[in-house]
Amino acid sequence: MAAAGSEFYLEGLVLLGGALVAAPIFKRIGLGTVLGYLAAGIVIGPVLRLITDGEEILHFAELGVVMLLFLIGLELKPKRLWKMRRDIFGMGTTQVMLTGAALSTLVYYLAKQDFGSSIIIGMGLALSSTAFALQLLGENGDLNTAYGQKSFSILLFQDIAIVPLLALIPILAPFHSGAEGTPLMDAAIAVAAIAALLLAGKYLLNPLFSLIASTGAHEAMIAAALFVVLGAATMIGLAGMSMALGAFLAGVMLAESSYRHELEADIEPFRGILLGLFFMAVGLSLDLRILIDNLGLILLCVPMVLVVKATVLYALTRAFGSSHNDSIRIAALLPQGGEFGFVLFSAAVGAGIFEQGTASILVAIVTLSMALTPILSALSKRLMREAPDEEMEEDFEGAGADVLIIGFSRFAQIAAQVLLAGGTDVTIIDHSAERIRAAGRFGFRIYFGDGTRKDMLIAAGIERAKIVAVTTQKKEITDQVVDLIQNEFPDTKLYVRAYDRAHTLSLRAKGVSYELRETLESGLVFGRKTLEALGSSEDWASEVEDMIRKLDEERLALQAAEGIYAGAEKMLTRPVIPEPLIKPKEKKDRPEPPEGEGPAGKKHRKTKGTHEELSGQA
Repeated sequence: MAAAGSEFYLEGLVLLGGALVAAPIFKRIGLGTVLGYLAAGIVIGPVLRLITDGEEILHFAELGVVMLLFLIGLELKPKRLWKMRRDIFGMGTTQVMLTGAALSTLVYYLAKQDFGSSIIIGMGLALSSTAFALQLLGENGDLNTAYGQKSFSILLFQDIAIVPLLALIPILAPFHSGAEGTPLMDAAIAVAAIAALLLAGKYLLNPLFSLIASTGAHEAMIAAALFVVLGAATMIGLAGMSMALGAFLAGVMLAESSYRHELEADIEPFRGILLGLFFMAVGLSLDLRILIDNLGLILLCVPMVLVVKATVLYALTRAFGSSHNDSIRIAALLPQGGEFGFVLFSAAVGAGIFEQGTASILVAIVTLSMALTPILSALSKRLMREAPDEEMEEDFEGAGADVLIIGFSRFAQIAAQVLLAGGTDVTIIDHSAERIRAAGRFGFRIYFGDGTRKDMLIAAGIERAKIVAVTTQKKEITDQVVDLIQNEFPDTKLYVRAYDRAHTLSLRAKGVSYELRETLESGLVFGRKTLEALGSSEDWASEVEDMIRKLDEERLALQAAEGIYAGAEKMLTRPVIPEPLIKPKEKKDRPEPPEGEGPAGKKHRKTKGTHEELSGQA
């Protein structure tokens, strides 16, 4: 017993050690943690043979995929999911059918497999890896992009498609196992299980979490979260469907729950560990003998599968309205085989559709295609076109107000509301067609135009404007606009949004009429409100705010004269004496603090070392 326990702990130690070494290295060289986990699994298993039960670990580690789908479901409210129905059931269905038919045909004619084997092999290879793709999307921060959402829609339908594909196996099998179930009965069980899960999600889950939360037992909340994920996955799994689909549905049911963020925080650590373990288990389960004995066949099949799937994905996504670049991204992200292919091939072997040796070759093909995915995703950038800015027809009818705003950034959106509320007409131009459409939904009238072009500025009425507000988001663009206006329209009053302290100094050197760092006033107000929340009176907090503003201005003056490192003594870098405990009406006027002192006259520590980061960004 003790020996078995020691072996279990030793295997866990080896897996964790492999993850600690491989994942950071592969992440650092730009190949992603997924390939790092795979490499670690191959080295630990087939190469060094430190762990030999890779398939058992793989079955356990599939819980990582289950938890990943639960967390994805938490981000998708039912209304949003309904909006994606065209991509899920239109594009997803078409992708599985077209890719499966193409690969099945190749298997039938080139590999000389019978009809049943060809269908299962082709359809199994048509499925992509949800775990791999979503991990890569998450690492790149692309899950909420247009191509990320289309990719997720395809992956979600593939997870659903595993249900009818598994139902196909007893129909295509050369003999029947004697089981009493029929496809119609299996479908009825699946529908009943989904309905039961949806009802439980609507009427039971929120009361359950509310009851546990009222006790204050955080450990119980974690246990409840795991129970819900595993329970939903098990229910759907027993009904013959993908466990990941059950977890996903549970997540969707809780997407609008007030406990969503806590559930996400509780599940995330388990998801990360188990998903990494899953990728390592895929590497562990790779049989190098099969790989060597059938190396030629595998090396031929892997690129064939990747090319067929990528071609279908590109053409399909283009047909569904994606841009060239997005279609390239999707085609490079989803051409690999998937983890549910392992499930399908294993079931096919059990039903006698093909031999174990064939399944091993298919697992090797899927595994190698997974391993190549991060590389393909990186190489796909070479096939992308430089996306030109979208052009829009614009006649500038009605332009020519007292204030011309160039760049409708978040900063400009707030400033424009102040001007409009104060009765001032404004003309706003921006070069982003998407931003113009979005602003139009809120009632703003924005003209499409590039502020770095003289003809656009004239058309927008710069010669009639009393003030031009340059509020673009990138300081490089801001500088181009300022330089152009000062050269071509030297009498124009320029009010400019500054990016940081160094940019402020640069704009002052150019002689703009007014500039404001985008974070200065918001940071001051935030600090003042925090002081008030801690018990300081509004008068005292406002006095501190004004003092910091005054010191900051003095520091800017010094930096303009002596360089960016000047004025460090104007920065307060330690707490000062707190507000005296007196009523506001009894408070005496406090003198201005001497140079280098805080509000109450207490000396503060001079900042040591270089101030390059602070002085350049504050």
